Amino acid sequence: MAAPGENLRINPDRLWDTLMDMAKIGPGVAGGNNRQTLTDADSEGRHLFAGWCAKAGCKMGVDSMGNMFARREGSDSDALPVYVGSHLDTQPTGGKYDGVLGVLGGLEVIRSLNDLGIKTKHPIVVTNWTNEEGTRFAPAMLASGVFAGMHTEDWAKDRVDADGKRFGDELRRIDWEGDEKVGERKMHAFFELHIEQGPILEAENKQIGVVTHGQGLWWLEVTLTGKDAHTGSTPMNMRVNAGLGMARITEAVHRIAMDHQPAAVGAVGQANVYPNSRNVIPGKAVFTIDFRSPDLAKLTSMREKLEAEATQIAAGLGLGISIEPVGHFDPVTFDEGCVAAIRDAAERLGYSHMNIVSGAGHDACWINRMYPTAMVMCPCVDGLSHNEAEEISKEWAAAGADVLFHAVVETAGIIS
Repeated sequence: MAAPGENLRINPDRLWDTLMDMAKIGPGVAGGNNRQTLTDADSEGRHLFAGWCAKAGCKMGVDSMGNMFARREGSDSDALPVYVGSHLDTQPTGGKYDGVLGVLGGLEVIRSLNDLGIKTKHPIVVTNWTNEEGTRFAPAMLASGVFAGMHTEDWAKDRVDADGKRFGDELRRIDWEGDEKVGERKMHAFFELHIEQGPILEAENKQIGVVTHGQGLWWLEVTLTGKDAHTGSTPMNMRVNAGLGMARITEAVHRIAMDHQPAAVGAVGQANVYPNSRNVIPGKAVFTIDFRSPDLAKLTSMREKLEAEATQIAAGLGLGISIEPVGHFDPVTFDEGCVAAIRDAAERLGYSHMNIVSGAGHDACWINRMYPTAMVMCPCVDGLSHNEAEEISKEWAAAGADVLFHAVVETAGIIS
């Protein structure tokens, strides 16, 4: 297909204004957003997005997991659509751009095509995936995972939040459970624009990240069982301290990740000790480990070494131990053709760029298992994300959306 000319650009002011308008819904306490999935704020944001799509001439579809699909018709009604999008839900203390830039950048592609009077062969569909963040209902990327066949719909709808509310019940409560069967849509390709959520692009002074791979991960939940005892009257050599075991395993996680450098990370992200009293030796500790790498062999090795070493640490301290996998996906290699479309677009537009591996999980990682997929990233200040202080510039947003526009339109095929 012919590529769009280098003079064709999105409207950066309109994109920025749209981002700021969405940010007014579900405001945080420190300048960011708290628009968690399936809340009233999420519903309000969905209605705003749907209204914008309608004004742009798109037809909206909603599936039974609440995924939203806004379609701009192509000249060939039988041609598979090119999909573009991300997610509108946020962390409890989230930023204004994580996920949102990808959805509203996709909308800007449609608006710019309308402005320029461009018709494409393939339809273009802008997507808002439900519950990408996983902060209210675990796991993350839940609805795109159902779409890709990684989870069953019944299992997903039975997920509960901290208050015991079911995903399925909350989806119906906010009236965003669609009639369309999840996963039945077919795609020609899928593109996702996202902020990097890391410091590399800014440090390297690059405007565009061409995402070639995504890290795989293992989430492991460790439970250590010892004996509650008085901190003052129990001799040191008679303690069965679950907190001490957690500390030693935490150190082991860091060392194991360092031993697998480069391209490997690991940390304990969530930790709880019981009974969590200042003068009681913890009799129980429950904590989660997050290992990630784009190299499957390294990812597997880190888990195996941790399980072996943690078992030894527990035995040495007289602790009971269980290790339960609570999340996993293999590393992702994105489609060469879609990656090339993004790289070619950056070069055609004159934007500085580099190949990059996504450190975070994204809906694109699941869709890549089914259809040709790639991602484009723009920098964020100090690599900060999942934080209300998350920030990007209008220029970075525009560059990412320009590249997205060119990659999507080239893949969809210009006919006039």
